[in-house]
Amino acid sequence: MSAGHGSAGLYRAGHSALHRLPAQCKIAAHLAFVLVVVCTPRETFWPYAAYALLLAAVAAVARVPAGFVARRLVIEVPFVLFALALPFLAHGPRVDVLGVGLSESGLWSAWGILAKATLGVIASVLLAATTSQRDLLLGLERLGMPRTIVQIASFMLRYADVIAGESERMRIARESRGFTPRHLGHLPVVAKSAGALFIRSYERGERVHLAMLSRGYDGAMPRLDSSATPASAWATAALLPLLASVALALAWAGR
Repeated sequence: MSAGHGSAGLYRAGHSALHRLPAQCKIAAHLAFVLVVVCTPRETFWPYAAYALLLAAVAAVARVPAGFVARRLVIEVPFVLFALALPFLAHGPRVDVLGVGLSESGLWSAWGILAKATLGVIASVLLAATTSQRDLLLGLERLGMPRTIVQIASFMLRYADVIAGESERMRIARESRGFTPRHLGHLPVVAKSAGALFIRSYERGERVHLAMLSRGYDGAMPRLDSSATPASAWATAALLPLLASVALALAWAGR
């Protein structure tokens, strides 16, 4: 499976300095940056602009276009809708905005959710865009995540494409026989197709498991990389959360 194919094109192959950083360094830096963003008081606006500039600099170093990031922010739409509803649904003192009475606490909550969620999603998109699936799993394992969880995630990613391909072949087979679902009356056929897909996937999983056992699989995948991570890589990855921490400290000091 090509890197990134199973993740809706999240990975963007490249040779930038960010692409070359070990995955564990990028994952740790990402988590630290998100933690800093979450701890930032919502009443202070300028730190969020500073965080956005830092992420823009990271995107520039990684050569990730703004349009690439913007298209993947669609995943944030449910949070945006929830945040937009808060000023109308929350209780407390009301303020007039363009002649509409809105909850003051709801406005602050909506701003906090939008700002922090957007920055977190952008950081996650940049992480996924510069780190292949294999490297992400390897990085999580090297950070101490239980190997069983890493294996489950690895199998899930590897066979998502297999199941999607099987579903596509079944769709083509239905359409080649003149069936195209257009209304609720076709739902039973689609449901039967979903059941057949589940059975085929389960049977394929059993065959793969037997093949792995016949090749010596004992419940643990071999480690593909045991080399030590250089201190320079950790120092480079730490730049983003450290600079963000400076902005956070200044924000709290100025309150």
